[in-house]
Amino acid sequence: MDVAWEEPGWERLADGVGRRRLPVWDATVGLVVGGSAALMIDTGSTLREGAEVRTQAEALLGGRRVTHIALSHPHFDHVLGTAAFSAVEVYGAVGVDDVLRRERDALRDDAIGHGMAPADAAQATDVLVTPQHVVSGEMTLDLGGRQVLLANAGPGHTGHDLAVLVPGSPEVVFCGDLVEESGEPQAGPDAIASRWPAALDRLLALGGEDAVYVPGHGAVVDAGFVRAQRDELARRFGVS
Repeated sequence: MDVAWEEPGWERLADGVGRRRLPVWDATVGLVVGGSAALMIDTGSTLREGAEVRTQAEALLGGRRVTHIALSHPHFDHVLGTAAFSAVEVYGAVGVDDVLRRERDALRDDAIGHGMAPADAAQATDVLVTPQHVVSGEMTLDLGGRQVLLANAGPGHTGHDLAVLVPGSPEVVFCGDLVEESGEPQAGPDAIASRWPAALDRLLALGGEDAVYVPGHGAVVDAGFVRAQRDELARRFGVS
């Protein structure tokens, strides 16, 4: 199931598992390859970026297409590229579908406020894709000879944080913005600060001590980094 991670910017994490750090906002997208299906984790910030990621993924897959998408949380830099993918099954934490439908205009305005061209933000939110499948606890996807676990790990960074565990050697945990490496974790108005440390405890329980943890922004980290960030968040927000 492994592929040659030769497309620009892609980083191999394990057999059949890779990721790319996108420009501008340094958001991560991930790709997990199975025998008959392929899962993309997050899709970038614009339709143009989503189309580039899709094209690169198809090249890595030898012409096969992405069949499943997992959205880690409902922020513009992780979800607005989804409409560039066709005929995919989209997954998110329970409630994220309602948030994306209800707060479409706020999502557009947030993207513009962070420097996105208004036309790009409007184009992407006009065709915004909401998940057809929501995860309230845990859900297993069979990608053909490879099973991947989707876990509703939040709330924390938002009210709707989804993590992806890819078993293997090493195990890989895609954390979304529950973990950030390239800057301190961002707590916006939709963060549930009192629950964030517990969400990181759940990530550590999922992956264990030897897993590779993939932040929503920044370089891959280990369990020690996640634990230290958990303790810092607990101090920052005054929770245990």
